[in-house]
Amino acid sequence: MTETGQAGHELPGQAKFWQWDVAGPFFLVALIWGSTWLVIKDQIGSVPPSWSVTWRFTAAAIGMAALALVRRESLRVSDSTLKVAALLGLLQFVMNFQFVYRAEHHLTSGIVAVFFALLIVPNSLLAWIVLKQPVTRGFLVGSAVAGAGIALLLLHEYRMAPPEGQVLTGIALTTAALFSASSANVLQASPMARGTPMIPMLAWAMLFGAAMDGAFAWAVEGPPQFDMRPGYIFGVLYLGLIGSVVTFPLYFRLLQRLGAGRGAYNGVLVPVVAMLLSTAFEGYRWSVLALAGSALAMLGLVLALRARSPSR
Repeated sequence: MTETGQAGHELPGQAKFWQWDVAGPFFLVALIWGSTWLVIKDQIGSVPPSWSVTWRFTAAAIGMAALALVRRESLRVSDSTLKVAALLGLLQFVMNFQFVYRAEHHLTSGIVAVFFALLIVPNSLLAWIVLKQPVTRGFLVGSAVAGAGIALLLLHEYRMAPPEGQVLTGIALTTAALFSASSANVLQASPMARGTPMIPMLAWAMLFGAAMDGAFAWAVEGPPQFDMRPGYIFGVLYLGLIGSVVTFPLYFRLLQRLGAGRGAYNGVLVPVVAMLLSTAFEGYRWSVLALAGSALAMLGLVLALRARSPSR
C-alpha cells in the first residue's frame, strides 16, 4: 500500500504543503481571515454580538447552499451527516464565534487573531488523543516558544488597557473560543466527517448554527436587531460570504489533506495580516514588549509547524 492508498487517493496528512492546490488555498484563506478580525470589530458596535453572529451565518448558510447547487451537489444528506453537521454547527458556528465576538469587546482584533494562532496546539493535542496522530518534541518546544510570545503580547495589552479586568475577560473568552474551534477542526479531520460531502454538510452546519445562534440571541439579547448602515451590511455579507462560504470549504479541505495539526499552518500568516490592519485602523500602539512577543510568537509557530511527525 502506497502513500496514496489503495484507491489512488492521498491519505490524511500526506499532502505536500508546496503543492499548488495546497499552498494556493492556504494563502488565500490566511489573507481573508486576517482581514475578518477587523470587520468583526465593526460588527459589535451597534448590534449585540449574538445577533451579528446570527446574521453572518444566515448569509453564510444561504451562500453555501447556493454553492452546493451550483456544483450540482445534493442537499439531501444522510441522518448521520445531519448529526455531524449539527455538532459542527454548535462547536464552530455557535460557541466559537459567540466567544470571539465577545472577546473583541475587550481586546484589539489583532491580539485576538494572534492568540488564535495557538490553535495549532489544541488541534494537535486533540488529534493525538482522538485520532492518534503523533506529536513531536520539536512541535511542543515550538508551541512553548509561541505561547511565551503571546503571553508577552497579552502583558502589553494588560498594561495599556484600563484597569477593569477587560484583558482578563478577553483572554478567558478567547481561550473558550480556541477550544471550541479546535474541537470542530478535529471533528472535521475525523474519519466520520471525511466520509461526508463537504459543501452540503457545511451548508447544513451553518444553517443549524444560525438557528442556534438566533435562539441564543433572542434569549439573552431580546428580539432581532439589525443596523441598516452600509458598513454593517457590507460586513455581514463579507463575513458570511467571503469570510465563510469561500474560506471554510478551502480550510476544511486543508484539514483533511494536511491533518488537524498541520491544517492550522495559516495561523502564522493570519495574525500578521490582522496585526498590520489593527495598527492601521485601530491605532494599535507597539512597544518593545509587543514587538518581542510578536517575534517570539511567529518564531515559535514556525518551529512548531516545521517539526515533522515521526514515521508511522
